[in-house]
Amino acid sequence: MNSILITGCNRGLGLGLVQHLTQLPNPPEKIFATCRDITKAQELRKIADESKNVHIIEVDLKDTHRYAEIVDTVGKNVGDAGLNVLFNNAGIAAKYTRIGMVKEEQLTDVYFVNTVVPIMLTKAFLPLLKKAASKKQGMGVQRAAVINMTSIIGSIEDNTMGGFYPYRCSKTALNAATKSMSIDLLDDGILVACMHPGWVRTDMGGANAPMDVETSVSDMVRTIQGLNESHNGKFLQHDGKFLPW
Repeated sequence: MNSILITGCNRGLGLGLVQHLTQLPNPPEKIFATCRDITKAQELRKIADESKNVHIIEVDLKDTHRYAEIVDTVGKNVGDAGLNVLFNNAGIAAKYTRIGMVKEEQLTDVYFVNTVVPIMLTKAFLPLLKKAASKKQGMGVQRAAVINMTSIIGSIEDNTMGGFYPYRCSKTALNAATKSMSIDLLDDGILVACMHPGWVRTDMGGANAPMDVETSVSDMVRTIQGLNESHNGKFLQHDGKFLPW
């Protein structure tokens, strides 16, 4: 891929993805990394200082009115080549998630960030994704793709624990959106898939998670590099395994 935009890069998996991509033998020519507050993204800034292909975009993604501005910034940078990959990584979780503890604002806040934002941002970037898709044949990140970061917690079939209402419902909805996008954008040659990164030691995953960030992101990058028509509209684990809806 020549270009990729990743949301939520100030820490965790977003930061790890940016770092891993810069270390590839043939890294993307342009890596756009969004963060909400650049003053709190010291590690990201360090990577950008050392890697001239990393471009930081400071934006609060809840402010959907700024999406046109982001698209314009990226568009001026990529030119006629368009944007190859949009990786909707940014997300939040809620603390109290059993039925007796869940709060209305938790449901609405988490749903907005985890579901509404990826849908609306994808809509905003369609012109640049379609521009990239028009340059090549086949399907994959070398042409144009949207990757939505989801979670196995969003799987209805795999739900044996209950609870987690805000996060679980938001990711289930994102999975449904991913499937619809894959159908809507098929004729444009844009691949769409959702990806479970594993249970990773991040602020969201917690200290007891069994997987470190580097293992997860290296698996995910390897997986997205190998995506083809058979992966369109699928729910994938970090290592490429198909997951149940």
